[in-house]
Amino acid sequence: MPSFTLMIQGTTSSAGKSFVTAAFCRLLHRQGVGVAPFKPQNMSLNSAVTPEGGEIGRAQAFQARGAGLAPHTDMNPILLKPNSDVGSQIIVNGQPIGNMNAKSYQQYKPQLMSVVLAAHARLAARHEVIIVEGAGSPAEINLRTDDLANMGFAEAIDCPVILVGDIDRGGIFAHFVGTLALLSPSEQERVIGFIINKFRGDIALLEPGLSWLEEKTGKPVLGVLPMVGQLSLPEEDGFFAPRPRDGASHPWPGRVVVPRLPRLSNHTDLDPVVGLPGVEVVWVEAHQPLPAADLILLPGSKSVRADLAWLREQGWEAAIQRHLRYGGKVLGICGGFQMLGTTIHDPAGLEGVAGSSPGLGLLPMETTITPHKQLCQQEGQLLLGQRPARVAGYEIHMGLSTGPALRRPALRLQGERDEGAISADGQVMGSYLHGLMDHPEALAAILAWAGLPGRAMRDLHAEQEKSLERLADLLEEHIQWDFLQSLVATGKGLAAGT
Repeated sequence: MPSFTLMIQGTTSSAGKSFVTAAFCRLLHRQGVGVAPFKPQNMSLNSAVTPEGGEIGRAQAFQARGAGLAPHTDMNPILLKPNSDVGSQIIVNGQPIGNMNAKSYQQYKPQLMSVVLAAHARLAARHEVIIVEGAGSPAEINLRTDDLANMGFAEAIDCPVILVGDIDRGGIFAHFVGTLALLSPSEQERVIGFIINKFRGDIALLEPGLSWLEEKTGKPVLGVLPMVGQLSLPEEDGFFAPRPRDGASHPWPGRVVVPRLPRLSNHTDLDPVVGLPGVEVVWVEAHQPLPAADLILLPGSKSVRADLAWLREQGWEAAIQRHLRYGGKVLGICGGFQMLGTTIHDPAGLEGVAGSSPGLGLLPMETTITPHKQLCQQEGQLLLGQRPARVAGYEIHMGLSTGPALRRPALRLQGERDEGAISADGQVMGSYLHGLMDHPEALAAILAWAGLPGRAMRDLHAEQEKSLERLADLLEEHIQWDFLQSLVATGKGLAAGT
């Protein structure tokens, strides 16, 4: 039987496409269906590394887990990583091909449809069902020419589409009707129904609106998913919402402070400590002072020299020095690690204007930005405390760091490779490893090093597995699953939706 493809598009960004796609993957997987996720084009600074050494959107790696698969570059053949307001690094089939501004990329896009279709064909040859996630909204008129991400792709492979909308944002009926109105007749026919996401309250109060929507559009409402909290899910683009802490049980929480850099990447490195009892995570915005903290964490950056200059403009360099004088700890990850050194060189201008910039001078090392991008998954041990702690993560960086600081490594990775650095006084640590705190042992060791021992630990991987199962349960309970099972079984998506 040939593979069947179903596409999930959204009326807006953050409508819930990523999580609905992940839920479909997990639900089909646990029913014994060979399913795989796919996103033709993604724009995100949160990425993941595949076992074969390619880079894809982090959401697709999470969806692959939902499908019981290792992530693969075929699941996200085009990834755009913004490095300015008007330009991005372009990743094709997992590897960077260069930087382009928006106009140049629009001119280049026609060449990429064959790349996208080839990746989809390879997935379809290996799996029974492909669940495709769109990007943004299909009704972006200015992006319709040579569209890869939404209806352009759906039309090219002739697949049915489900529209997802977030009712919690308000205006859900206008979103659905307006989106359909901006589509071509063939694209409108391709939409087989709607899923409403994040509904609160009594469904009976929504029924008149659902009936109106179905009568107005001729499309069924396939499901209404309730608002649920306490899900441990990786964010693709947006930052997490503040989560309340239990002040009664932990009246004096430890504090981790993170500067919100303009080109911050892989902020999911902070997921293990967000919401952790006894630890308050504070993102510091522009023009705000850095508050007192146990740990200052400098996150990854897509343009390290530019973000470091911005950090200095905020007056935060002096605040970091003061933090260290009072015994605080500083941790830098990836681009944040590069900032800790004495100098950052970018002779070819790979991340911006060519040149060199002084680092924060907290570790005796220099970094040179090179064209080769390090992309690999890693396992090893974190060299903190009396006994090493297990770590598992991935590297995504274009810099090569050298200097005496590396003689005091922070990690020992597979193959006896030393990585990262710890200052002679033990107050400053840096590493290129994303996911540094994901493993419970490493999280415990880093919190103890920061002066926060005994905080409740968490297994992020186990939490995310429970969340995937819960998402699948919600989908199975609240959508017209018989209709969709028939759709998948017959492969006659457009006929079934009319």
